[in-house]
Amino acid sequence: MTPDFPLRFPVVALVTSAGGLDALTRVLAPLPADFPAAVLVAQHLDPARTSHLTAILAARTALRVGEAADGDVLVAGAALVVPAGRHLLVTSDARIGLLDTGDLPPARPSADLLLATLAVTCGPRALAVVLTGKGTDAQTGIRAIAHCGGTVFAQDEGTSAHFGMPGAAIGTGLVHAVLPLSGIAAAILEHVARHA
Repeated sequence: MTPDFPLRFPVVALVTSAGGLDALTRVLAPLPADFPAAVLVAQHLDPARTSHLTAILAARTALRVGEAADGDVLVAGAALVVPAGRHLLVTSDARIGLLDTGDLPPARPSADLLLATLAVTCGPRALAVVLTGKGTDAQTGIRAIAHCGGTVFAQDEGTSAHFGMPGAAIGTGLVHAVLPLSGIAAAILEHVARHA
């Protein structure tokens, strides 16, 4: 498949850690099959354990959901899930690049690496959504998103199972909207409708 590059549609990156399965489900479930944006999903996972995240999410949304593979093309209406033990990069030709994580931090997969490469390749068409999670992963990545003209949403403290990641994002002063989990899907749909 030939990538639609330069991208003519938005790319939404959902990044999360602890408590992320429920948050991802509630964000992805309302998105329609003809959603005019590509979606990337990164949740911190233990690479030593088998992950069923892709299959679970595929059963809970109308989007086409698959595990990201090296060289995949970003496609509107499809969600690619970063596999455990890999980092995902968005390359200059709107394809996916996967890197082995090794045995040491950063968090795996790294939200910072994903968001930084998304920022420089997609610019104002990038939307980063920081959901529940421990730690501060994504803080650097959203700085890149904002620097390159993209948009950042973060889940609010009241609906986050763990407020580390969203709180760190909000602390940068670069988040465009702080939203309860119940309002994130609608905000994504509205944002994408404006930018598609």
